[in-house]
Amino acid sequence: MTSAQIRQQFLDFFASKGHQIVPSAPIVVKDDPTLMFINSGMAPFKDYFLGNKPAPYARVADTQKCLRVSGKHNDLEEVGYDTYHHTMFEMLGNWSFGDYFKQDALKWSWELLTEVYKLPKDRLYVSVFQGDASENLPMDQEAFDIWKTMIAEDRILMGNKKDNFWEMGDTGPCGPCSEIHVDLRSDEERAQVDGKSLVNNDHPQVVEIWNNVFMEFNRLADASLVKLPAQHVDTGMGFERLCMAIQGKQSNYDTDVFQPMIQFIAKEAGVTYGENEKVDIAIRVIADHIRAISFTIADGQLPSNNKAGYVIRRILRRAVRYSFTYLNFKKPFLNTIVPVLADQMANVFPELKAQQAFVQRVIEEEENAFLRTLENGLKRIEALQDTFKANGNIIDGKTAFELYDTFGFPLDLTALIAKEHGFSIDESGFTTEMEQQKNRSRNAAQTEQGDWVVLQPDVETEWVAYDADQVEARIVRYRQVTAKNKKEFHVVLDRTPFYAESGGQVGDTGVLESTSGSVKVLDTKKENDLIVHITADLPKDLSAPVIAKVDSKRRELIKKNHSATHLLHAALKQVLGDHVNQKGSLVSDKLLRFDFSHFTKVTEEQLREVEHIVNQRIRESIEKDERRNVPIEDAKKLGATALFGEKYGDFVRVITFNRDYSIELCGGIHVQNTGNIGFFKIVSESSVAAGVRRIEAVTADVAEQFVDEQITQFEEVKQVLGVQKEFGKAIEKLQDENAALRKQLEAFELKQVTAQKEKLASEVRSVNGVNFLAARVDVSNADYLKKLAFDLRSVVNNLVLVLGANVDGKPQLAVMLSDEVVSGKGLNAVQMIKELAKEIKGGGGGQPFYATAGGKEVAGLDAALAKAEALVQ
Repeated sequence: MTSAQIRQQFLDFFASKGHQIVPSAPIVVKDDPTLMFINSGMAPFKDYFLGNKPAPYARVADTQKCLRVSGKHNDLEEVGYDTYHHTMFEMLGNWSFGDYFKQDALKWSWELLTEVYKLPKDRLYVSVFQGDASENLPMDQEAFDIWKTMIAEDRILMGNKKDNFWEMGDTGPCGPCSEIHVDLRSDEERAQVDGKSLVNNDHPQVVEIWNNVFMEFNRLADASLVKLPAQHVDTGMGFERLCMAIQGKQSNYDTDVFQPMIQFIAKEAGVTYGENEKVDIAIRVIADHIRAISFTIADGQLPSNNKAGYVIRRILRRAVRYSFTYLNFKKPFLNTIVPVLADQMANVFPELKAQQAFVQRVIEEEENAFLRTLENGLKRIEALQDTFKANGNIIDGKTAFELYDTFGFPLDLTALIAKEHGFSIDESGFTTEMEQQKNRSRNAAQTEQGDWVVLQPDVETEWVAYDADQVEARIVRYRQVTAKNKKEFHVVLDRTPFYAESGGQVGDTGVLESTSGSVKVLDTKKENDLIVHITADLPKDLSAPVIAKVDSKRRELIKKNHSATHLLHAALKQVLGDHVNQKGSLVSDKLLRFDFSHFTKVTEEQLREVEHIVNQRIRESIEKDERRNVPIEDAKKLGATALFGEKYGDFVRVITFNRDYSIELCGGIHVQNTGNIGFFKIVSESSVAAGVRRIEAVTADVAEQFVDEQITQFEEVKQVLGVQKEFGKAIEKLQDENAALRKQLEAFELKQVTAQKEKLASEVRSVNGVNFLAARVDVSNADYLKKLAFDLRSVVNNLVLVLGANVDGKPQLAVMLSDEVVSGKGLNAVQMIKELAKEIKGGGGGQPFYATAGGKEVAGLDAALAKAEALVQ
């Protein structure tokens, strides 16, 4: 069977068992502070397990895109080296939310594997939880007894807490699990060694393919376990491993999940896969990583320097490193694999095919940037060769970490380059530097989060933000959180008019009023599907009703900016083309920020046209057409714009401003009429990332204020220029005069430098066998200091020259050595400048014959020059 057939048979099987087949959630997580990416099949359903909200279906099945590269579940370093670990992978799953439990879950998993997929029963082993006395957890006798009816007892293995008690993280839903393992070794190997001894022992051909998790508990922050409100089933079957087992392969990478990409990579590299282990590892790494990179970008996460964006950038750079080092790709290559992957996944994950050109462009630009960085890092190593030689041919830990942190060099890349130059690396020093950075990050982000105190169990919040800005409510649950030594409280209400930050719109602020006083709501966030009000204090009487009151003045400004964002989106499509898609937004009371896919700078003429169209729609006073609970398919038929990377349910809200202009799926707050926006003004247009532009704009009072400030500045310019019209000509005249004066000044400074050169050349004296000069000079910038040094080098042989200057209040030093001094006397300008720079409280570097330094202490220049003579002596 092909991988596509294997996937479809799984879904068809569970559909026949009464399961609703649901689409994969986006791989990028937006409303869960504990996760950056979906790392397991159960993550999108966490709220149902916790009882925070009712599940729409009692039984569900799906294939979920997952990513494991950080935190507890981190498989990155194994990827490519073994046959079955991946960064991005598919998790096939069937779920029961308070419906069936162990009996049906285990029976159906066995039926599917042995009767539908026809895996040989004598190659399968199962495991059950053996219990854990420290947690007061008994052995899972029920699962053991169910398995006894289907498989021989000697194939039922006992598993400890590590292997057979599943937990997603430090807190959250968890429970005992029962795994199914398959032995894919040859008959000869199986005859020699019993497969049961290899289960959970990292054997590449004896692997877990299915895990049935029985969600019974919730792990609290104090590490204790409490029973969940209902029992659930959470299963996960690794799709890639399943394909390996059914297709009779020895590696996931040998299946048709990866082979199209692997063969494409090998062909483009001019190699044959399977002939060289190092090359094969590189090809596997690239084939795996391009999936993770492509799908996360398609789901809305661009590579960047922080958080989730940095994870993607790190994966991408790891792939570039392998293609550069082992496959000899010196130009962007990864992006060319995207069409192969997009075609392969078009029927199951169409979002990649729909954004193929955009994803390719982003990856290509990232590759270009890192290849330049790679080159700069290599130059950095070249420049420091003498230092490394002086250090016993060792690259110190600090430099190795600088290459990692600044240039994106993984340690193994630095080690490879070091070996080529005959160097080694101080790995312990690197580890120390890495730990220090991790500790700094941990301390900066340290958060202590208490468990929820539940006052009213099984209460789902009624959200009325579309229809009201204040309601009477009661506190359902709360918890205390300490972040950066600052205490705050998270409060959940049974009813709320507060909008929780999502979809780019900021969270509401306001107050919770009660008879015992008023508590400020500082922000409103989403945690999965909980609406969390962040407060500095709690009401004195937690059982008393409160009036939840939104800051309506602030909300009105947010509404204006949000509706203007919709008008802007439609105008950009009209002016630039249908390829424009939203890639991010921020809607606050102060401004709107809109990121969109477009490959070139938006011209001034295009911006003016966009601005004109938006203001025209505002003046038309278009009434908002709001439709709630529209079936998703009906919304698509209406032509509503859906955003890539957003998770939509079966029913959606559609916001329309003129059926022929703007129709979008949106959960945000909007004005009733576009005329309420008042006025729209673009304040900036810029690049965010490859293929992504950003427009910032303001509306209403803020836009009026912005225009007033611009007019005031313009009036001031008019006064300074002394003209009332033809401003361009007046400014051009000033620029011409300035350019002429600059040329005169440069000519004067050059004469001054030449005069100083002749004077300094006459002051050179013999010191310890060299022609030596250390002097302060008068120059206006570092370029003239450099020119003076090179000019003196051209007229004085056997020269050791040290020049100091005060450039705009900052000390500058330059050391220049003749070639015969470097080779014959063993002097090094870099070593000298580092020693001299201490006197001016600065640092510098350069080449063996010429080095410069800047500093903070001008008064130290004379001491530095005196020190230079002492060094030469």
